[in-house]
Amino acid sequence: MKKSVLVGLVVGLLASNLATAQSFFAMRRSRSLILTVGTGTSSYFGELSNNGDYLQANPNFHAGFQYYLTSRIAVRTEVSWFQLSGDDAKASVESGRRGRNLSFSENDFEISAVGIYNLFPQGRSFYQRPAFNVYGFAGIGLLYFNPTTMYQGKKYQLAPQHTELVNYSLITPVIPMGIGVRFKLGPFTNLSFEGGFRKTFTDYLDDVSTVHHDVSKFPNALAYALSDRRPEVGLAPKPEGAIRGNPKTYDAYMLYSVKLEYYLPVNFFQGDRGQKTFKSKRKAFYRYNKRGGLRK
Repeated sequence: MKKSVLVGLVVGLLASNLATAQSFFAMRRSRSLILTVGTGTSSYFGELSNNGDYLQANPNFHAGFQYYLTSRIAVRTEVSWFQLSGDDAKASVESGRRGRNLSFSENDFEISAVGIYNLFPQGRSFYQRPAFNVYGFAGIGLLYFNPTTMYQGKKYQLAPQHTELVNYSLITPVIPMGIGVRFKLGPFTNLSFEGGFRKTFTDYLDDVSTVHHDVSKFPNALAYALSDRRPEVGLAPKPEGAIRGNPKTYDAYMLYSVKLEYYLPVNFFQGDRGQKTFKSKRKAFYRYNKRGGLRK
């Protein structure tokens, strides 16, 4: 009798351990949703940028989610905040731009969705992913921008002033594309370094695109003063039709980022931060009566 009870206990313990192991590994295999957060720098390319402005000291921040469709292909959606700026006063003397004397700065918000292709596959389960990977990405997005400038100690939004007598939208589609490298830090975390170029469909990130206009065409003195700032450096105003920008090319920007990636637990959005194997707490040991049965 005692022997049969002992055999039953051993079989029961082995079965419960096997179920626990199966549940644990199933939970780990299911971790395909990744939280991404990151920061870095932002660089602008347009009429007010300078040669060599590939790495500017403008901050950026990102947050989003990534999901693997196959062992190599993933999709990611992110929200990004960053700053862009440009200033003729920082241009080289040879460029001849200092006399134009235009400048801008802005806070930008981007929402994007991209597809990602990894050079090396993930492995059968996420925790078996390689320690190092290289990836490329491309997709679509929307950008909100609002250029501002400082004039006589005050900050002004440039779009409402119609400095080129043009009413342009502050929202534009963008095409994000770039490459990155990823390092495995632990079972659930990665560290990635990423460079992403953004092609936009506007030439007014900096409020500069076409030509100067005569003072008589502006509704007020402030709008004209922000349109032609040459008098501030002792130069004569530009005549009607003089070149102010280059409408043949759209503005663009680059985001360089360091990102932390975390594989989220199963049912994260349902509030389940971890899969419970048992519904009730199990005792660490059992007591038996004189006949070999379990004591209640």
